[in-house]
Amino acid sequence: MRLSRFFIDAPLSLGQHQLPETQAHYIGRVLRHAVGDAVQLFDGSGNEFLGELIEVGKKAVRVELRETFAGLAESPLHIHLGQGLSRGERMDWAIQKASELGANAITPIVSERCEVRLKDERADKRMAHWRQVAISACEQCGRSVIPLIHPPLGLGDWLEQTEAQLKLVLHPVAEPLASHGKPQSLAFLIGPEGGLADAEVTQAQNAGFHAARLGPRVLRTETAPVVALSVAQQLWGDF
Repeated sequence: MRLSRFFIDAPLSLGQHQLPETQAHYIGRVLRHAVGDAVQLFDGSGNEFLGELIEVGKKAVRVELRETFAGLAESPLHIHLGQGLSRGERMDWAIQKASELGANAITPIVSERCEVRLKDERADKRMAHWRQVAISACEQCGRSVIPLIHPPLGLGDWLEQTEAQLKLVLHPVAEPLASHGKPQSLAFLIGPEGGLADAEVTQAQNAGFHAARLGPRVLRTETAPVVALSVAQQLWGDF
């Protein structure tokens, strides 16, 4: 039987802990775990904790953590994904898969052809939702570090602020990804559903980005990060 594994958004240590309400509800009411069941927790620090449930009640769930060990090693390739902001499930898919594939940071990019605009309270809710998507992906895939989800940023600002040894903008007419040498850090720019405008591709190139293609076919905005990160991890990372 697979051991249940949960992210706790607070520093963990050996000993007894009362779990936050959200995790307590899921463990006790949804999964129906009982006292004595083993669980594995992680706090995003890179460490994992093994323990046993010592209380499962309607109002509280407590665990005793008895063992700690280093979690799954991160890829040697540091990846910052600039993902064109897209609608609902497409953006969720991109963030979920990028988290599974080892992205260290993800920034939703607002560009000319974006059909989504987020402001104030709605933006805060989407940020919280996206972070939970990334957390759930890490819980499932065994990753011990949660990628950083940045607030949505205009393309120009992201281009100006982003630092990486190799910066790539995906474009259907360009040299293959494999034509570049091995970097230690990588920034990927991927357009929204309507793609990047030609002027935006030029803007990215003027900011030090190289145009790169993944193959002969034009990929959807939610497919492109899956393929791009997979190829990058195969070429330069831990695949």
